[in-house]
Amino acid sequence: MKRPCGATATAGATNPVFLTKGERQQRDEIEKRSSLICYSERRNRKREREIEEAKALEKLARRKQEIELEAIREHYFGSKKPRKRVIKSSDKFRFSFDWDNTEDTLRDMNSLYQSPHEARLLFGRGFRAGMDRREQKRLAAKNEKEMREEIRKKEGVEVEEAAAQKLKKTAGTYEYDTFDMRVHRHWSEKKLEEMTERCWRIFREDFNISYKGSKIPRPMRCWAESKLRPELLKAVERAGYKTPSPIQMAAIPLGLQQRDVIGIAETGSGKTAAFVLPMLNYITRLPPLSEENKAAEGPYAVVMAPTRELAKQIEDETVKFAHYLGIKVVSIVGGRSIEEQAFKIRQGCEVVIATPGRLIDCLERRYIVFNQCNYVVLDEADRMIDMGFEPQVVGVLDAMPSSNLKPENEDEQLEGEKIYRTTYMFTATMPPAVERLARKYLRNPVVVTIGTAGKATDLITQHVIMMNESDKMYDLQKLLGELGEKTAIVFVNTKKSADSLSKALDKAGYCVTTLHGGMSQEQREISLEGFRTKRYNVLVATDVAGRGIDIPDVAHVINFDMCGSIEMYTHRIGRTGRAGKKGVATTFLTLQDTQVFYDLKQMLIQSSSPVPPELARHEASKFKPGTIPDRPARHNDMVFMPFYRGL
Repeated sequence: MKRPCGATATAGATNPVFLTKGERQQRDEIEKRSSLICYSERRNRKREREIEEAKALEKLARRKQEIELEAIREHYFGSKKPRKRVIKSSDKFRFSFDWDNTEDTLRDMNSLYQSPHEARLLFGRGFRAGMDRREQKRLAAKNEKEMREEIRKKEGVEVEEAAAQKLKKTAGTYEYDTFDMRVHRHWSEKKLEEMTERCWRIFREDFNISYKGSKIPRPMRCWAESKLRPELLKAVERAGYKTPSPIQMAAIPLGLQQRDVIGIAETGSGKTAAFVLPMLNYITRLPPLSEENKAAEGPYAVVMAPTRELAKQIEDETVKFAHYLGIKVVSIVGGRSIEEQAFKIRQGCEVVIATPGRLIDCLERRYIVFNQCNYVVLDEADRMIDMGFEPQVVGVLDAMPSSNLKPENEDEQLEGEKIYRTTYMFTATMPPAVERLARKYLRNPVVVTIGTAGKATDLITQHVIMMNESDKMYDLQKLLGELGEKTAIVFVNTKKSADSLSKALDKAGYCVTTLHGGMSQEQREISLEGFRTKRYNVLVATDVAGRGIDIPDVAHVINFDMCGSIEMYTHRIGRTGRAGKKGVATTFLTLQDTQVFYDLKQMLIQSSSPVPPELARHEASKFKPGTIPDRPARHNDMVFMPFYRGL
């Protein structure tokens, strides 16, 4: 039996009741001291656990931050860690039946094994084992020629010097088929009847021509093969057109067959002549307008363009050819007296070139009708739709006789008995509104594409500079100071910006003029004429000058304000690099232009132009707008934000 806590050692003192007062106080004091010690130990152990947990949490947070930083570094700089090779369990114990090079004893015994013969490529021609069938055939043709010359010398037959020189010139121009011994000449050395399907395919590849449609005629190689009337060919010769451009090669034969055409080509590629020449050829087959029906029935053909400047340019190009055929051309555009234009229409004309707004006004006032109009051209159709002219275009097309529309089935067309409507549509892109127009008014159209749709010509050198808004004026004056006697177009987005920038450049001593939609037609024509004649070498313009306007020898295009779409950017820079000449396009880019960062980066990559590192690293250039939801920038992303000039 255990002794009670604090009990004395005397016999019989086993019950705590018998403890004295001093013993009880001593016992209570001992218990209190032990409880204090236990509490302090528990408090110390709790504090140690809290410290250990805090250290563990801090270590975990530090590790997590290191993982995030490493992921960001890998995203921007790429991973430098070699990937660990994963070996399948079935491959670990697989027996290898291949000899190791160190175990091959024949290399020491036989000298042939020390320098083995290997198959070699013939400098990229794609033939192995040293066999080139084309080279063999070339040598065979050369040996045969030498043998014939030796036989002629032995027999005393003399070869004329002119024929010998011709043989020497054409000795290296032959093409040899890989699988037979026949000699093929280039398509440029063949007559039209000698052209094969292979030759036409090479011809289309050389000029980057592609078709989409059925029953497509062959393109023309030169003006003599175009089947145009002799009067038109003489007019083409007088105009100085030596060889047709690719769009003219492809589209003119289609227009002569009165096929509906959708043309897509680079700016400055000669699209105007591609539809003007077939249109004039069609009009020459119709009876001349007499005094009785010239005012009552309307014109034979109509051309619609989005801007007055483009309509004026088409008029000048058409008059250049129509002058020799006795065909009258009238332009109907805003900014001029509508009564004066109506008077010219009543006098009679075969071709009307107009903007949609003014043309629908003339229709509503009964100044013009389209009872015999069966040739329609929509130039820059996508631009007309973007400017809000779709109702006017539809109204004009509906005013023409629908009975002359071609049937949906090509086999139902009556040859030689009826004249059907021919519709030409030139466009850079195919938005839904343009596609609706094409489906409604075009019948079995042939789509002709020159190069890549929406791509700028390779003759333009593109430069993009990332900057702040305040640095634009300094850089602009620096670029204009390097022009010398050359000309440049500076594009802005608003009329107010055009006027203010023009005044600032004028004060700085530059010969500058302005072009925007707020000016009268007379002022716009004076500005354009002064820029064309180089009385002014700088033109500050809005997007009015961005499409279709042909100004020769523009050396530099500067986008002072970046436009809102990549299509408009393509047309802006297309004002330079025209007619085979090289040009430069410089764009000032700011953080307010993020909506075009992705498309601009893709275009620069496709055209092999330098991409600024600030644009390449920007978040907006990595995803097409609208494909992913916008998210706020994280703190870690700010580490890699680019530093722009001037900040």
